[in-house]
Amino acid sequence: MEQMLLKMAHQLDQMDQASLESLWEKYAQIVNAFEPTSRWEEAVLVLSFIQAKNWKNQLFNTQWAMRSKSSAHVDLDLAGTSQEFSGMMEEFSKKEKKKEKATVLQFDPKST
Repeated sequence: MEQMLLKMAHQLDQMDQASLESLWEKYAQIVNAFEPTSRWEEAVLVLSFIQAKNWKNQLFNTQWAMRSKSSAHVDLDLAGTSQEFSGMMEEFSKKEKKKEKATVLQFDPKST
């Protein structure tokens, strides 16, 4: 199972983010209109993949910017990596707070 997940991650990473983003609205609408079908479940996963690619790129860009700012040598031991990730998440949180609020989709069942 792990090998299959790694293969899926590799394939997702090879996809163009702009192309994925162009599909976001389509799958968000499907997910928003809940129906107990495999089509809906797959749409949730597709939307999650798009969001995962976006999140991965944001983390990468934040990490890259932080490394560019620092002239110190990057220590790659586990403690250093953990500290870098914590710093990256702090930086990411600061940037997210400055951004405008996102639109929240309501995932409530339709009234019948």
